[in-house]
Amino acid sequence: MNVPAWGWFLTIGLMTVVLVVDVFVIARRPHIPSMGEASRHLAFYVTAAILFGLFVWWEWGGRSAGEFYAGWLTEYSLSVDNLFVFLLIMSSFRVPLRFQQSALMIGIVIAIVLRGIFIALGAVVINAYAWVFYLFGAFLIYTAIKLARGGETDDDEYHENRLLVWVEKTFPATKEWHGVRLVIARHGKRLITPMMIVILALGTTDLLFALDSIPAIYGLTKEPYLVLTANIFALMGLRQLYFLIGGLLKRLVYLSIGLAVLLGFIGVKLIFHALHENNLPFVNGGEPIHGVPDIPITVSLGAIVLILGVTTVASLLKTRRDARAAAAAPAAIDSSSGTRRGSS
Repeated sequence: MNVPAWGWFLTIGLMTVVLVVDVFVIARRPHIPSMGEASRHLAFYVTAAILFGLFVWWEWGGRSAGEFYAGWLTEYSLSVDNLFVFLLIMSSFRVPLRFQQSALMIGIVIAIVLRGIFIALGAVVINAYAWVFYLFGAFLIYTAIKLARGGETDDDEYHENRLLVWVEKTFPATKEWHGVRLVIARHGKRLITPMMIVILALGTTDLLFALDSIPAIYGLTKEPYLVLTANIFALMGLRQLYFLIGGLLKRLVYLSIGLAVLLGFIGVKLIFHALHENNLPFVNGGEPIHGVPDIPITVSLGAIVLILGVTTVASLLKTRRDARAAAAAPAAIDSSSGTRRGSS
């Protein structure tokens, strides 16, 4: 896959224009988006991603398109897990509802910039050291086990990272909200606002999630162009998803298990790939191991769709059963109480 320099500049330029317009529109009119508005915007970004995948298919073939779609779906599903933490951040900092959209938008822009740097570094490391796939694979399997055990979803409180603690201790801040302003002047001093701290919390927290998602997508494609565009498309639709499925998130009770299976699958795929390109002297004498199965992108894409589909359906069935059981319980208690009263 050979992407010319003008292709990079054009892609990044167009996406930058869309994001800048989005930021300025929201900044001029902070508000709580309606379900219809969020649905329309989300449909726009999802449609744009699908059309971009078709363009990749037309320009570079079905394999590249499959890698883009697999990466985009993986990043999107991992981003849904991010929303749990985003909700905790908004609650922890008591962000007014009308400002949440602005905070999310700017936080996502910061996340895109930081992920772009992370992706570039990952590409350099992968090209220089093939054995890094062993590390990526092992890390994803470790993360999958941790997720399956509930190690990352049990916390109902948000804990500030060290950067935020340092910012709050170093820079004078005001506790009052001043709209969407990040800095205000008071008595000749410049003070940062809660909005600045919330945006930093969202951006840096997403970067921590990138420690899982970037190795995961590099397990599906080694093309930095596809890695970057899949991440951008996933993040661009995240704000609308936040307002649409805030209630649905509580119904995805098996999300952690589904993501654990997904990350575990990609982790195994990465290790298989590392064995195919092995050059570590203490593994098979530094020679590649060709007997290990090579999982094609079509199988990977099918597995991702199946895992996410089963996770969603199983979660919704479970919450529906629980809701019916909870509704039936009071009726059973009332019935038994009535029987006792009648017998007395």
